Amino acid sequence: MKHLIFVFTMVLLCSCASDKPGGKTEAESLFKEAQELIESDRFILATEKLNQIKTQHPYSFYATPAELLQADVLFLQENYIESAAAYLLFRDFHPRHEKIAYVVYRIAESYYKQIPDTIDRDLEPAIEALKYFDEVIQKYSDSSYKSAAQKRIKKASEMLRQKDLYVADFYFKTKEFSAARYWYLDILENHREDKTRKHAMLRTILSTASLREWQPCLDYVEKFYQLVDKESQKEIRSIQDNCKKKL
Repeated sequence: MKHLIFVFTMVLLCSCASDKPGGKTEAESLFKEAQELIESDRFILATEKLNQIKTQHPYSFYATPAELLQADVLFLQENYIESAAAYLLFRDFHPRHEKIAYVVYRIAESYYKQIPDTIDRDLEPAIEALKYFDEVIQKYSDSSYKSAAQKRIKKASEMLRQKDLYVADFYFKTKEFSAARYWYLDILENHREDKTRKHAMLRTILSTASLREWQPCLDYVEKFYQLVDKESQKEIRSIQDNCKKKL
């Protein structure tokens, strides 16, 4: 009976051991275990395995891949603030890594995922996302991430355009003309959508006239008159005549 129990125990132990992915080194085994755990969404256990590699095998081949996988785990858990920081840290320490295009794209994605649904909230994540998506396009144009980055840039830029226009119009409607002009000029510098630009040009002239700055008003008329539509030109002509009289 004792012999049978011993044999049964050994078979059980062997079967349990065979469930673990094999590896030539302990670091490799831990890394493969972490990968399998991630595939089954067992992120906490996966992180424990990756931390073991970091603490117990810091100079192994799998130490660097484990760092990147830890950032991926944070991203998959939707901890986007933490994942952005982790990917940035990885990029700083491994700027020539073979997956650096992927890393920069994931930095951008981490910020993109933090963009709120409405424009009346803080859009700083959109600005950061644009910076890193642009880096993907400029530095890694031959990567598979270029097309996705371009689509993200279009969406993030549109939100920023709407936000800037919302702020500028708010100041104009509340008769804060100096602030309104500042925002309209910023729109002209940073946005390329034609309708928005024409709106900003007209409102820049109107804001300047409302501030009783007659010569700058005439300067803006000269600068923008040919660039706006005919209906706006009629309004600008009236403003121009008034500015000339006041001057």
